[in-house]
Amino acid sequence: MKAYEIQKEGEGLDRLVQVERPDPQPGPGQVVVRMRAASLNYRDQPMVKGGYHTPAPGAFIPLSDGAGEVVAVGDGVHRVKLGDRVCPTFFQVWVDGRPPAGYGALGGPRDGVLAEQVLVHEDGLVKIPDDLSFEEAACLPCAALTAWNALFVAGRPLKAGQSVLVLGTGGVSIFALQFARAAGARVIATSSSDAKIARLKQMGADACINYKSTPDWENEVQRLTGGAESKAPDGRTVVVGGGVDVVVEVGGAGTLPKSYAALGWSGKISLIGVMTQQENPAALNPIGLAFKAGSVHGIMVGSRAMFEDMLKAMALNGIRPVVDKVFAWDDARKAYETAIAGDFFGKVLIRI
Repeated sequence: MKAYEIQKEGEGLDRLVQVERPDPQPGPGQVVVRMRAASLNYRDQPMVKGGYHTPAPGAFIPLSDGAGEVVAVGDGVHRVKLGDRVCPTFFQVWVDGRPPAGYGALGGPRDGVLAEQVLVHEDGLVKIPDDLSFEEAACLPCAALTAWNALFVAGRPLKAGQSVLVLGTGGVSIFALQFARAAGARVIATSSSDAKIARLKQMGADACINYKSTPDWENEVQRLTGGAESKAPDGRTVVVGGGVDVVVEVGGAGTLPKSYAALGWSGKISLIGVMTQQENPAALNPIGLAFKAGSVHGIMVGSRAMFEDMLKAMALNGIRPVVDKVFAWDDARKAYETAIAGDFFGKVLIRI
């Protein structure tokens, strides 16, 4: 079968190499999936650049998110059958409740889905709705589930009438916007592009802030949620008394202090794990949360049970993933380059 590997030798995208591997054969409880599409997430960038915090021990197949159909099953498989349209779950061993040790993440350190065929355990599969294309379904395992967990599972679940702040226009943020609006919440979004802001508004964002023209965007979030100007101890003018109920924090340590400031009373910050590697001393001092009774929750994608709940909600509310750009198999490197450049809105995919 054809596959891509991220190899140990070389630098950056030169490590992404197309290879031939033997076709996988299923053992007891295992399933072979013929992949049809795969999508990129932010974590795939440090994976190929060599800066991910848990590198794989050798060459591995990248990408965690994909969709395809079952083409072979091993003995004892009962959850899926030949021809079923499925997504492999991001964490292959996390079905429900507390995750087991090791997690088993696809796309590093375990082999991922950028291959013609993948071998997974039957417990690490979710059936996809008939009305979603393979490309749409390939957006779900990491980005969509992360947003779902951030809003409705971690900490206090989002309620109708509350407010949510989403940062940027990547996959997690766009899904968070869609889910929050479907739940009856008010959404404030940020972007550095006026063109992307126009699209955010078309999708239902209640207010948008260009963080380049408004670098103190946390004050603007406070204003939009009923805050008033006040003097900080260091003499700065700040806006306090408002704030959002949930921040979906994908900016990492660089934006975390501003997210603290944008949060409202008893709100929560959902911290997306892989985005938080850079150093910023201010991000390590969350004292401001103490005066808001606020909380921070680490988000590591989610379980299969969460995935299945999310699919029910998407079907009920008619939510479809936002697919921006789809690249051919031989143009996988271009897909990576597009993702690294930030030249997309929603999701970037590779057709397999």
